[in-house]
Amino acid sequence: MKPRHAFWKLWGWPIAFGLLTCVGLISALFSDGGIGDVLAWLTLGIPVAACVWFGFRPNRR
Repeated sequence: MKPRHAFWKLWGWPIAFGLLTCVGLISALFSDGGIGDVLAWLTLGIPVAACVWFGFRPNRR
């Protein structure tokens, strides 16, 4: 089994959220209704929902 690199362990989720945000912003900019708006809402809502989820989660310490 390959060991996981520290780079992906540290930067994997921030890169994924950045890509989701870029796709959402481009979709919102160039879509004119329909599936483009749904894609924009979903891809921009997922990072916001994750921030809200982890922001209001109680500490485990």
